[in-house]
Amino acid sequence: MAEKTKMIIMGAAGRDFHDFNMYWKNDPTVEVVAFTATQIPDIHGRQYPPELTGPNYPNGIPIKAEDELETLIKEYNVRLVTLAYSDLPYNYVMSQASRVHAAGADFRLLAPQVTMAKSSKPIIAVCAVRTGCGKSQTSRRVMEILKGMGKKVAVCRHPMPYGDLTKQICQRFATLEDMDKHECTIEEREEYEPHIAAGSILFAGVDYEKILRAAEAEADVVLWDGGNNDTSFFKADLYITVADPHRAGHELSYYPGETNVRLSDIVVLNKVDTADPKDVATVEANVKAVNPKAIILKADSPCTVDNSEIIKGKKVLVVEDGPTLTHGEMRYGAGHVAARNNGAAQIVDPRPFAQGSIKGVFEKYNHLTDILPAMGYGDKQMADLQATIAKVPCDAVIVGTPIDLAKLIEIKQPNTRVAYELAEHDKDVLPSAIKKVVG
Repeated sequence: MAEKTKMIIMGAAGRDFHDFNMYWKNDPTVEVVAFTATQIPDIHGRQYPPELTGPNYPNGIPIKAEDELETLIKEYNVRLVTLAYSDLPYNYVMSQASRVHAAGADFRLLAPQVTMAKSSKPIIAVCAVRTGCGKSQTSRRVMEILKGMGKKVAVCRHPMPYGDLTKQICQRFATLEDMDKHECTIEEREEYEPHIAAGSILFAGVDYEKILRAAEAEADVVLWDGGNNDTSFFKADLYITVADPHRAGHELSYYPGETNVRLSDIVVLNKVDTADPKDVATVEANVKAVNPKAIILKADSPCTVDNSEIIKGKKVLVVEDGPTLTHGEMRYGAGHVAARNNGAAQIVDPRPFAQGSIKGVFEKYNHLTDILPAMGYGDKQMADLQATIAKVPCDAVIVGTPIDLAKLIEIKQPNTRVAYELAEHDKDVLPSAIKKVVG
């Protein structure tokens, strides 16, 4: 019997586990000796457990820090490395390939189609070019249309398994209390809560073959709500990708965002109401160049504020969705837009008041200036976020996260939430496309 090729899967606790489960787990020609982890704080040092690795890996697989990549290649005599995470600029992807090649191993990217689980029910996938383009509001709009058609829908959310992996194999959320039961982080709650609050059943976890089968058993239609700018884990009957003209050009320069554009049936060109028309035109031209068959649907992202009276003429702190600002590289979000539109006298720079791990966030993501990312990967970071908000000298706090942050941490200052929905320019495009695949 030929010796197995030793390999490493580079990831961030998401696509890496899915690729292993769907493609590498039962491959008799390879031995996965380690996962590496990045992007998300404190997810290395764990183990991908035997409950998930199967009989070929009775002791599980270690999860190491990506910084150790070259050492691991040498230590395990690794001949193959595959990259399996998203929201990456092309120069970063090739830099990782160069690291791997210089260390003596081959570098590979799996085609998304080989890891897409197939369903007996119609699948609608909502993906994106970058983190923070507006997948969540697009997913909510799709859900609204499906419910209006009388369809029972199950949402499957891109993985966010940052805790005990053995407890997160297949998670089902039907009530807000289920998020407490599963000890969800702020980042998980930001993505799960809007769907649950709208009355949807949501599934997430690690084993997406099992998750899909559970979703099929409860629904007429399965909605894939993608994370980062990852490709769909399921073979979609309707593939929707959201693009952001505030980051024009990223649709052709980020992995796997361009792949999503090329796979799409519909590209939602979001945030047109706040973008420069030249940037809107650039994105539209780029999409047409690589996928001329895709329908381009322009949409606005109007913001509404619970209590605008506490903003006008006041010094405000803006707290925004964490991943959108960090690896999504946005300089501002809906909260910042709401502050400007509602006459804030000053948006306070939170950086001098950062506490604990929040200091490190600003050091790592130095493009951030007058906004505070709602980082909450665990209790310690949530406490640091609460302490940071408390230290900022402001009259009010504007919360631009998809969840009610004040229910998770104490915010002593007067505060108000910002909501944002999808407002398509042509209201017939999505219903028509959905009806064709759902019936």
